[in-house]
Amino acid sequence: MPRSMRALVAAEVGEPADVLRLESLPVPAPEAGQALIRVKATPVHASDLHVLRGRYGFSAEFPTVGGHMECVGRIEALGPDTEGLRVGERVVAAAVPAVPGPQAAGTWQEYLVADTRRLLPVPDRLSDSSACQLAVNPLTALLLVTRELDVRPGEWLLQTAAGSTVGRLVIQLSRHLGIRTINVVRRRGAVEEIKALGGDEVICTEDEDLVQRVAETAGPAGVRKAVDCVAGPVGAQVSQALAPGGEVVVYGALSTHRQTDPAALTIPLQARSVIYETKAVRGFWLNRWFGAASPEDAMRALSEVRGLVVDGVLSIPQGRPFPLERFAEAVALAESPAHGTKPLFVFEDGRDEEGGDEDDR
Repeated sequence: MPRSMRALVAAEVGEPADVLRLESLPVPAPEAGQALIRVKATPVHASDLHVLRGRYGFSAEFPTVGGHMECVGRIEALGPDTEGLRVGERVVAAAVPAVPGPQAAGTWQEYLVADTRRLLPVPDRLSDSSACQLAVNPLTALLLVTRELDVRPGEWLLQTAAGSTVGRLVIQLSRHLGIRTINVVRRRGAVEEIKALGGDEVICTEDEDLVQRVAETAGPAGVRKAVDCVAGPVGAQVSQALAPGGEVVVYGALSTHRQTDPAALTIPLQARSVIYETKAVRGFWLNRWFGAASPEDAMRALSEVRGLVVDGVLSIPQGRPFPLERFAEAVALAESPAHGTKPLFVFEDGRDEEGGDEDDR
């Protein structure tokens, strides 16, 4: 095992392309209850970039290694008296904590130390690209539909940004569970694509009234459950479209993606709707869920996701691999409009285990 490793380190808060540097760090040693993971692939999420900008739900202490949510790799070593896993086992690391010191945090490095209770074994038939993306988007879709809202077979579920990665996973999961979906998109060109994916109804806000179309679709009973990742006026319309007693869970704010003023991150709700129709609007943040859930509960949920992906119920789009040296390109792709491809930092030869170079797909 080498004594040093490559890592993407941000020395201070700022724009990722400006503050990230490729550095050499000592390989950390696992303590009791920990494993040293040799990372094979790790995604670049928008949330990772917002952490570096200092405008996410928590503040990192700099310097810090980028990446904080998920990766796939193999166990290189176990800490003293650590049982339950074995050296060489392929695992997904979930909810890597953002703690002080570049050696202690972040997935954008060749080796990292993780709590073994946050490691999930994954079969070799699951590609690196899919495995390293299990713990954020597919898990979010599962938790929103089954735990946060407990949507039952035959019920309507209203969702915004249906063309997003989570939105597509919600459609796939809903079809599997017998849930009917009403899917909101911004562009007319996306309507047929969402229907082909299995969305029951699609509303295009480019030329349709969201509230009116929901009423026409759901009839007198209306819709009582919704998920929203747009916020702003669209999120308010989703709340307005719900039947009395309805609930919307907000898990993102795409409408204010480039907004830096916290005061501008709003959802302009109607007071009459909230008071007299007793509608509820509440948030969901995966980081907070991981912090509140026991390791056992977190791994049970992630195991369920693993099964759904392995069985083909949920399909995770192939990521595009980048070496750490090309981090500026990866960051640009992560935030390019309608990129549709998740950038992944990959180590070793950068080839997916299912065969072939993902750049050619």
